[in-house]
Amino acid sequence: MRFLTRALIGLFLTACTVGLFALAGSITYGALQARWADEGRPPPTRERVFAAEVAPLEFGEETPILTAFGEIRSRRTLELRAPAEGTVIELAEGFEDGGAVTAGQLLLRIDPAEAQSARDTAATDLRDAENELAEATRALELAEEEVAAARMQAEIRSRALIRASDLLERGVGSAAAVETAELADATARQQILSQRRALAVAEARVDNADTALDRRRIALAEAERRLAQTELRAEFSGVLTEVDAAAGRLVNRNERLAALIDADALEVAFRISTAQYIRLLNEEGALTQRPVRVILDVFGLDVQASATLTRESGAVEEGQSGRLLFARLETPRGLRVGDFVRVEVDEPTLPRVARLPAAALGSDGQILLLGENNVLEAVDVSLMSRQGDTVLIRGEQGAGPLQGRDVVLARTPVLGAGIRVNPIRPDAPDAAEVPDTIALDPDRRARLIAFVEGNGFIPADVRERMLRQLAEEEVPTRMVNRLEARMGS
Repeated sequence: MRFLTRALIGLFLTACTVGLFALAGSITYGALQARWADEGRPPPTRERVFAAEVAPLEFGEETPILTAFGEIRSRRTLELRAPAEGTVIELAEGFEDGGAVTAGQLLLRIDPAEAQSARDTAATDLRDAENELAEATRALELAEEEVAAARMQAEIRSRALIRASDLLERGVGSAAAVETAELADATARQQILSQRRALAVAEARVDNADTALDRRRIALAEAERRLAQTELRAEFSGVLTEVDAAAGRLVNRNERLAALIDADALEVAFRISTAQYIRLLNEEGALTQRPVRVILDVFGLDVQASATLTRESGAVEEGQSGRLLFARLETPRGLRVGDFVRVEVDEPTLPRVARLPAAALGSDGQILLLGENNVLEAVDVSLMSRQGDTVLIRGEQGAGPLQGRDVVLARTPVLGAGIRVNPIRPDAPDAAEVPDTIALDPDRRARLIAFVEGNGFIPADVRERMLRQLAEEEVPTRMVNRLEARMGS
């Protein structure tokens, strides 16, 4: 009986175990089927929102500024060359690099001994020619008097012949007396011819003497010109450069000794693209005279000068492009020939344009505007001008529909049309502003002053201005930052 009970209990337990295993298999299979069914269905996702800096789009009038780089040149540059050969015996006090000279100042003198001797010889020859002319003139006067005397004698002989012929007709005279009178008359006329021949010789002598005198005068003028060429004088006031001369040096004719630059007649030459050049033309296609700002960056203290656009190059040089323009400097204070400067020219004012950061305009010519629910919209615009890190644009639909709408200031690869963004509007008034001037401690001020005084590339007038500013209690922050940047480079 006990065996049967135990057998039934074992059978029951076995049946329960098999049932549990079947239930576990069914549950596992159902879970696998659910997982297999869910693999083809995309999981639920949440829309990503990116942060973007935006600002209102404002249209109005803007004046584009054309920026280029150029070189300072002088409109008057003269090469000083030796006018004669010889030994340099005298140099002017300021005949050196950077020396200032005035118009007409004696710069250099070459040994004038030979030229002076030639001039004296020419003067002596001139006096001989004058004496010869005077003697020929006196001889001409005597020849004229002799001709007059011969004519008078011929008239007397002619009257004697007439008187002898009259006596012969009245029977008082003789034929021999008439013949004698005729012979005397013929001799007198022959004497006139001889004296006239002598007069012609005297006149020719005067002409020759006059011609010889002109030659002597020309020779004297040539000798004086050669003597004057032993002196080299400044044609205009300016500054000397590239000086290569010394007292006692033997120079050859036309040898280059220095260059004279007119420091008050400076201009800047700068090259721009053809597209920029076209924007500077007027309706007639001519280049207009526009104001130009010339800026030389000197360790934070910009040297600025005003200029006027005057002309353009007549031809494009080989291997170059664009146009070469020239602007005449009005106040060239602190600028020197050869300075590399920045040039700014105001272009014609553009109406109905907006100024944006260059990063706001995509390569496809579109900008991103903030639409409903902060979703971005792409809008086509026209690029009117690039101004450094900014651009001037004009809407294809005009300024009206776009006026006041928020535009993305900096496009990134993740931003595009249809993207939802979290707009960030910078508050410029609350931003920390860098002060224009700062106070320096004694050690920092001394380091900056020593750096400025020891830098030979800074012009003298600019150096004095910088030292005056460094000596004040408040010093421009921009100048301090640039000086310290140069000191650390």
